[in-house]
Amino acid sequence: MSEKQFLQLLSANQGIIAKVCNIYCNYREDYEDLFQEITYQAYKGFPSFRGEAKFSTWLYRIALNTAISSFRKKKPELNFVADLPDHLVYSNDEIGDEKQQLLFAIKQLNEADRAVISLYLDELSYAEIAAIIGISENNIGVKINRIKNKLFKILNNGK
Repeated sequence: MSEKQFLQLLSANQGIIAKVCNIYCNYREDYEDLFQEITYQAYKGFPSFRGEAKFSTWLYRIALNTAISSFRKKKPELNFVADLPDHLVYSNDEIGDEKQQLLFAIKQLNEADRAVISLYLDELSYAEIAAIIGISENNIGVKINRIKNKLFKILNNGK
């Protein structure tokens, strides 16, 4: 496939990258860095894309693996405290209060659970999620039920 085809596919599926970045990032700068890194990793890996799976499935796998690995890297510790005005802190104004609460709850999950629930919320089938994550469909069903219970507890303050 050509670079032009890659850019067309990437443009049509950039929402996947945005969703993964939203789940793994709290600040605009982190979001932008991760978005760029996922795009780079997809570009770098595109020559090996065989088309056996849908491009979106392949891109989800790249995005999730990049997000998870980028947060496992040791980050330098910053030793200052700054209270920024609310208008300077990154937030997605297009998201309503309920979705903001859900996003906050999802960010409290571990990386693997965040990956599974983000795919589930994107209405991918258990088969598609299993192909991206690399576990069986039955295991996906069990994980999703457990994640739903965790989110319910988080959203209801542990009750």
